[in-house]
Formats: sequence, structure tokens, C-alpha cells
Amino acid sequence: MDVSADVVVIGFGAAGACAAIEAAAAGASVVVLDRFGGGGATALSGGVVYAGGGTRQQVEAGVADSAEAMFAYLKHEVRDAVSEATLRRFCEDSAKMLAWLEDQGVPFSSSVCPFKTSYPTDDYYLYQSGSEDAFPDPAPRGHRTRAKGASGKALFARLAEAARRAGARIVPQTRAEELITTDGRVTGVRCRTLTGVPRAVHGALSKAGAKPWLYYPPLGRRLFRLAAWVERRFGRPVVVTARRGVVISAGGFIADRAMVHENAPAYRGGLALGTPGDDGTGIRLGVAAGGKTARLDKISLWRFVTPPSALQRGVLVDVEGRRFGDPTRYGAAIGDAIVERGGKAWLLIDDDIRRVAQAQVRTQTAPFQRWQVRYFLNRGLVSAPTIEEVAAKAGIGVPEAFGTPPYSLINVSVRAGFGYPCPTLTLGGLVVDEETGQVQGVPGLYAAGRSAVGVCSESYVSGLALADCVFSGRRAGQYVAKEARC
Repeated sequence: MDVSADVVVIGFGAAGACAAIEAAAAGASVVVLDRFGGGGATALSGGVVYAGGGTRQQVEAGVADSAEAMFAYLKHEVRDAVSEATLRRFCEDSAKMLAWLEDQGVPFSSSVCPFKTSYPTDDYYLYQSGSEDAFPDPAPRGHRTRAKGASGKALFARLAEAARRAGARIVPQTRAEELITTDGRVTGVRCRTLTGVPRAVHGALSKAGAKPWLYYPPLGRRLFRLAAWVERRFGRPVVVTARRGVVISAGGFIADRAMVHENAPAYRGGLALGTPGDDGTGIRLGVAAGGKTARLDKISLWRFVTPPSALQRGVLVDVEGRRFGDPTRYGAAIGDAIVERGGKAWLLIDDDIRRVAQAQVRTQTAPFQRWQVRYFLNRGLVSAPTIEEVAAKAGIGVPEAFGTPPYSLINVSVRAGFGYPCPTLTLGGLVVDEETGQVQGVPGLYAAGRSAVGVCSESYVSGLALADCVFSGRRAGQYVAKEARC
């Protein structure tokens, strides 16, 4: 049976949920399609939203911040990914955006993390989530959703509930295959959907494969290949008509290894941060309808050296033993610097740094970080009494000595080993009108989140992708609802 609605949203992560909420709030009927059960990369994330300019949490914590200070910092990170006018609007609306998320039921907290970290423990929910200390007027702008462990699941759950409350109809286990165009305008989607026993089998395979997909990819890929077979074998065709328009919010393409290799071959070897749904399908649908892409070569690869915070006092060195980069910067900036050096790098620390770092493990690491930190402070390093000996053990050139011997070299290369992976995330996508979110040149089609070029499409700091999902998802939902009915 075919379906119709004013607005059809493809992909049910943060961007899709926000688009659905805003379109429904504007009076449009909304159908949301998702290949799996919803959540996407949002549910796998840390649930951090980059926001500033005087959020309620910043004010409660006594943090001085302004939209202008936030804009001045993000200009260094965002560069020319979007226009200055769009970035300024993003910053000026930032505090209101976080308040809107709270209105949808997403909880935040004003407890500020007192140490440098890639992700705070459950004691803290507001922290400097980028490279703020390297620039004037630093302020904590990483607003982590208040929940135990990685908070992305809680963030998505609240947005999903809000979308349903708003009246959006969620249709899971439905794969979009083609956009329907009428007289040059996108008017619907051809899909395959599952029902009955095949849906239950598909759901079980997807659930069983989610963690292996991230942590043991061979098993995860095998389970999801079975899920894809179920889709092909038992999916029945459905046409979903969109009277006002379609929003693509189906994630990026980190799950498509061939697409990654074609656009950014230097970034192979990292841990794909996403789901099998992040296979570029949404981007390809937009291109087939006449859309253009940009920044597909931009991939964020994260090499964090904190926590523990003591490690930021170390020195990054390349295979020749030459110093480079800045260990106090955000992990994506460090990752880019390592990729530029062929993917190989080490962090040089002295005895004092190692002792302090080991003492900080218990208090500064969340449970999911602890195994990784213990790995690189033990099996992931080599030590020796002199700088010459430790360099020989690591097989690199002799760095300049500092501090107190003995010395240790931590392998922070892209392929440092199973115990110390580098998460990777694609940043480019469909080119959209920055005022409305419409895919340029394609009437009736909008894009948001990692399916589109946005605020974080040049570089990334923690929370910027989710903030952009909210910003671009809301924008697309608001404007598609204003479209004239077909």
C-alpha cells in the first residue's frame, strides 16, 4: 500500500528528527523513513552539542561567553565551509537552539569539567570540546546530554519521542531507493519496506551487528550483509508521495569503503564512526535527482591524547623524530597533522608525565575510555633510560630530549593497533542553499546533517556535527513545510 504525506524525511537520526519536529510544528503531515530502527550515528555518539554565546548552562556555571567570541573561534575551525553570515547566524542562535532541545526533553547540565579531555566522565557535562585554549577568549561550549556513559542514545531517544509527539509517522526498516521527480520537482520516494517475520529477522540481525560493526568490523559486516539480503529478498515496493517535499538526512558515507577510498584515500585505516546506513545512499539519491556535492574529500580522523590530561604535556614526533603539532589541540586537528605525515606518529613523554598520567586514569576516564588509556600507557608504548635508546626501540629518528628520564614513546599512528583505533567521520555532502537547506538546483528536495555540506564540513570539534544536525535539520523542516502542495 502506497503512502502520502506533505513532507517525507529520509533518515531518522538527529537531523531527521529535528526536521520532522519542525515540519510537523508548522502544520505539515510528516512521514519519516529509516533503513533500520532509527538513531543512526547520533545514537552511537557522545551526545555532545556545541553551543555557546551564553547558554543557560554557561550562565549557571559562571562561564563568560558571547556569540561574538564563539564566532571568532569557530571561524578558525569552520573556515569557508559556510558563509560568514551563516556561521554568525549559527552562533547568534546557539543558546536558543540548546533551549529548544531542552524543550524537546533533552537534558543538559552546568557541571564544568576541570581538566582537558576528549570526553568527560559522568561527573561533568560542560567542557572545552575543541581547541579553544589555542585561541583568545576560550570557553567551555561542549554541552553533553545528561546521561550515563556515551550520551548519544539518550539524546536521540528524546528527539524521537518529540517527533512522535509532534505527529510524525515513523516507518522503520524501509530503504529509500529512488527519488520521484515530476516536472523537475521531487515529489516522492520509491522504497522497499519489510513487514512481519522478515522485519523481526532484519531487526535482530541489525541489533546483533551494531557493536561488532564498530569494534570488530568483519563480524559486523557479515551480519549486515545478511540484513541486506533480507531487504532484497523480502522487501516489498512502496511509493511514498511528498506533497511539499523530501528531506534527505541519511548520514554520510563512512560505511562505503570504496567511496571513502575514491574521495579521501589517505584516511583509510581508521575506525568507521557510523552505522551501515552511513553508506552514501542519501547523497547518491540527491545527485541522481540533479544535486551537486562538495567537500567529499573532507574526513575527520581523531587521534586523542587525552585523557589523562597530563599527556598533553608530551611532544608529538614523526618517523624522523621531528616535533610537530600541538598535543593540547582537539583530536581531529592532531589526526589531520598525523595524516599529513603519512599516518605515523608518536607521543614522547618523560617519567614525570607518565607517572602523573597513570595516577589520573581512575579519576579522569569514563569506563569506555579506560581500556584504551590502559592500552597505550602499557602495551602501546616503549620505554628506555635515554632518548637514543627509546628512539631505537620505536624505530624512529632521535627526538630532542626534555624533562626527566626514563623516556617513553606512545604509538599514536593512524594504525596504532586494535587497542587504540582512530575514529573517522565524513564531513562533505550535497550542496544546499544556506538560507533554506534546499539542495541547490533541485526544487522540492532538502538535505541536512552529514548528507549535506554544513558548518562542520571543513573541520570538526566535538559537538559541532550534532549542533549542525539540529541547525540544518530544523532549517530544512521549517522551509520544506512552507512549500506549496503539489
